[in-house]
Amino acid sequence: MQKPVVFVVVGPTAVGKTAMGIRLAQMLGCEIISADARQFYQKMAIGTAQPSAAERAQVHHHFVDFLSPTDLFSAGAFAHQAREKLAAMFGGGRNSAVVVGGSGLYVQALIEGLNDLPADLKIRTELNARLEREGLPALFAELKALDPNHADRMDRHNPQRVVRALEVCLASGQPFSHFHQPGKRIEPPFEAVWLGLEAPRDVLDMRIRSRLHQMLAAGWEEEARHLLAYREENALQTVGYREWFAHFDGDLTRSEMLEQIAIRTRQFAKRQMTWFRRNEAIQWHSHEDVKGLLEKAAEICEARNIPLAQPVSHS
Repeated sequence: MQKPVVFVVVGPTAVGKTAMGIRLAQMLGCEIISADARQFYQKMAIGTAQPSAAERAQVHHHFVDFLSPTDLFSAGAFAHQAREKLAAMFGGGRNSAVVVGGSGLYVQALIEGLNDLPADLKIRTELNARLEREGLPALFAELKALDPNHADRMDRHNPQRVVRALEVCLASGQPFSHFHQPGKRIEPPFEAVWLGLEAPRDVLDMRIRSRLHQMLAAGWEEEARHLLAYREENALQTVGYREWFAHFDGDLTRSEMLEQIAIRTRQFAKRQMTWFRRNEAIQWHSHEDVKGLLEKAAEICEARNIPLAQPVSHS
């Protein structure tokens, strides 16, 4: 029996994944699984560029705006719940779905599965204490010595990610990246088709800066102020909020803050592309090539006798 097809739309931040995912899901007549770890959380809609209410009214999105900022949610937990959601969709008669996201580890966990990561609360507590005493650069330097491959592609400014990766290294005696390699994984009950969106660096930079201005106009500062009480939570250890908090503390001027956000967002986009470029299964399309991507998806559906809800859009 032919497996259902899951179209996985990936790429860097601000490249247009949300809009493309909606167009694709409308053509297929299916729903969207969001695999953006930043967009899981409530109260953070503006700073994480969650799909708007209007966009979510067009196509139903799962795993958006559903967790408290105080909640912890791992890639493994996401994969388990998202696979259950897909199973329910396919059990209800659907034969396709769309996954959209830029969080490479979460997408990988859903599609390929992950090996179990070791945990050691004592080591984690000690590392958090060192973080307070020595600062993030010291911990990152140690991680880079233990696992240079992972260190080179991760968000070095994210304390929670650095501490977790270092905890795994110290608890296991193995590099963190060792646990991202193929292991005993559960074969997914669906076929994954990877579709990537890319844009030239200068175009992506322009899109990032344009989106920052849109966020400001939408009330980003007020949102960040309301999140001050959560500033120590893992959910807030991310680009776009740490800089606001530094500005509120008087450590950064407004212009310095905005420039830091733009720079770190570009750096984040570069790391995303480094992660996804390793996946040779991804079929890359220009961010402007809406028609080309939809036609490719339509060809795949035709070959598998999957009917379309709408014809390929030529706009």
